[in-house]
Amino acid sequence: MTAASQRHPELPGALQGVRVLDLSRVLAGPWCTQTLGDLGADVVKVERPGRGDDTRGWGPPFLKDASGQETAESAYYLGANRNKRSVAIDLAHPAGQAVVRALAAQADVLVENYKVGDMARYGLDFASLSAANPRLVYCSITGFGQTGPYRERAGYDYAIQGMGGLMSITGERDDRPGGGPQKVGVAVADLFTGLYSTVAILAALRHRDASGEGQHIDMALLDTQVAMLANLGANYLVSGQVPGRAGNAHQNIVPYQTFETADGHIILAVGNDGQFAKFCEIAGRPEVARDARYATNAERVRRRDELVPQLAEWMRERRRDDWLAALEAAGVPCGPINRLDQVFADPQVAAREMVQTQNHPLAPELRLVASPMKLSRTPPRTRRAPPLLDQHGAEVLADWLAWDAERFAEARAAGAFGPAS
Repeated sequence: MTAASQRHPELPGALQGVRVLDLSRVLAGPWCTQTLGDLGADVVKVERPGRGDDTRGWGPPFLKDASGQETAESAYYLGANRNKRSVAIDLAHPAGQAVVRALAAQADVLVENYKVGDMARYGLDFASLSAANPRLVYCSITGFGQTGPYRERAGYDYAIQGMGGLMSITGERDDRPGGGPQKVGVAVADLFTGLYSTVAILAALRHRDASGEGQHIDMALLDTQVAMLANLGANYLVSGQVPGRAGNAHQNIVPYQTFETADGHIILAVGNDGQFAKFCEIAGRPEVARDARYATNAERVRRRDELVPQLAEWMRERRRDDWLAALEAAGVPCGPINRLDQVFADPQVAAREMVQTQNHPLAPELRLVASPMKLSRTPPRTRRAPPLLDQHGAEVLADWLAWDAERFAEARAAGAFGPAS
């Protein structure tokens, strides 16, 4: 629990009362629904009987219990599924489909990331479910969207990073050792799509509350990756010039890259001409900032190949911490390149409460990354640790559908929750 939530323990989450039926797996969909759960929504995660979300098995590392024994809960799954309740339902079985339809009739939001057409075959598509619940906001997340020539293809983050242009602008320059396409270290196409999906859902809920009408949200990883090309996409469309890989440098700003010091590397991120003048002063070369060839960013970008080698020589003259202290004192943007152990030991990360301890059923002191959202009145809370598979099956059906034990047993006997064990 964060300090903000401790200050306002009585205040509900911003999305309290919103019911989210989560039929998604792996990352883009779960990242979206986890964010909604952080904001107070009641998220019910529907998982495959016996197996659950694919990512439950994506380890090591796996969670260790209080005795130090490895469990079946992967760190990958734990990182994307807090604030959810898990119920195992067999979507391929008519009885399971009936249960999901009943849950959808009580939901405000449904999120799914099945292939195009799969939900229609199960009778769980937007048209079918919205007929019974016209207020339903239904978000479909796929690799390529519901339309277009690629709509039936499966979409994976790695492939989307390649197809969407990100790998063509990520990695060392082709003319240098190690040059060539490089993916980002985390699945950013999935994560971006999860966040855009969250924004779209909140907008659709706003419209629903005003009009009474739900709607279908069609999210695609490729669309999102193209959008996230941001300034480089705009550069190409405006100039017609295809950008290449720039390594750790910036396409439009110089100097804005990593530099080697006497004992390590730092990031130097000079954002304007005044900062460049301060940097040159600290480096003992104030005359360089007054040189017409380098005085403006546009000229520095044009003369990148002659200027950067000079800067690299200067940077190697001092130790990393000496540079960081001097640059920070002068207000020149810079920073270290931290390993993850250094990240989580950083006093700023600690002060911002970005690590959270959760009471997991198998490990009461589970430490995970917290939500970065800081709201003064309705702060995100971790009400539930990532659930065990089917941990809340009977509870959810009693809560959402008012089922008693007899009705639950009937559905189980009918095959709604997979083969009887």
